[in-house]
Amino acid sequence: MELLASLRDSTVRRSRAAGKLAACVLRDPEAVLSMTTAALAAEVGVSEPTVNRFCTGLGLKGFPDFKLQLAAELARQQPRVAADVEVGDSSSQVIAKLFEATRASLDRVQAGLDDGAVEAAVQVLEQSRSISLCGLGASASVALDAQHKLMRFGVPATTYTDVINQRVLTTNLQSADCVLCISWTGRTRAMVELAELAANAGAAVIGITAPGSPVATHCQTVLAVEGGEDTELFTPMTSRIAQLVVIDVLSTRWALLRGEGYREHLASMKRVLAGTRFPQATGH
Repeated sequence: MELLASLRDSTVRRSRAAGKLAACVLRDPEAVLSMTTAALAAEVGVSEPTVNRFCTGLGLKGFPDFKLQLAAELARQQPRVAADVEVGDSSSQVIAKLFEATRASLDRVQAGLDDGAVEAAVQVLEQSRSISLCGLGASASVALDAQHKLMRFGVPATTYTDVINQRVLTTNLQSADCVLCISWTGRTRAMVELAELAANAGAAVIGITAPGSPVATHCQTVLAVEGGEDTELFTPMTSRIAQLVVIDVLSTRWALLRGEGYREHLASMKRVLAGTRFPQATGH
């Protein structure tokens, strides 16, 4: 687990002094980087040995090691600046720009993805009678991938990528059903209307979409995906990668929620699928 995420984890039991230190770091991590042990101790109102015990309790060697780990994490969170693809770009420029744009998109989504929202979404999925996965355009392929991942959990998961079928779907929804709306911009009229219809039908609506968007306003739970990609000129590319990773996060957390017993369920699936492949070559 990342250092800052570990400090935010409310399930971890800490002493009062450790809690004050964690709160101080989370309040202004950049300022902590310039502090000495004595300065941090004075800021929080604890002793210097308490600061060192706080750091070793996190599995680190002491306050200097803590600052190194914190600085590295903050550096990873710095937003990347990705150049747009332009007419006349060479193949090497397109390769460089698209890979950098994808990394920048993933960084933005990771920074904005709330772990509480992920947990809430997984709980909804676990309790659902059925899961309807809805996407249009470039998000349709993400919905299909989500079906591939989520159908392994024993809850009926069906993808709808047609506006008409999406609307028909809403007439059969009940409170035990879940609709997952996938929309990069959150402004596609048909997807906004679908989210509203699903919510009005009483279903749980989860959005993988831009926070504060029209789609998001009709979702009980929003997994924020927001980036600077210009979808007006080129077919969205980095958006799909970010959305797919969010789906992976959901499915992985759901599997962990199921516990050790679920591992045997996954193992049995692999045994069933093994017969669909030729044996791996071991040599010539």
